[in-house]
Amino acid sequence: MASDGDPRVLLAMNIVLSSIFASVVVWGLSYLDLAALTLENVAGLAIVVFAATYLLVLR
Repeated sequence: MASDGDPRVLLAMNIVLSSIFASVVVWGLSYLDLAALTLENVAGLAIVVFAATYLLVLR
């Protein structure tokens, strides 16, 4: 029997990885002068990525 693991660990990993991905994407967009590198932009994209991942993969 395989264990699915603790869902809290999956959520924590999703938060961390979504934040890192959002930081890299917003940094790249700011490098191209398409968006500002601000905490609001990073947090907003991280929330979008987290929600999409949660809805598509975890549920």
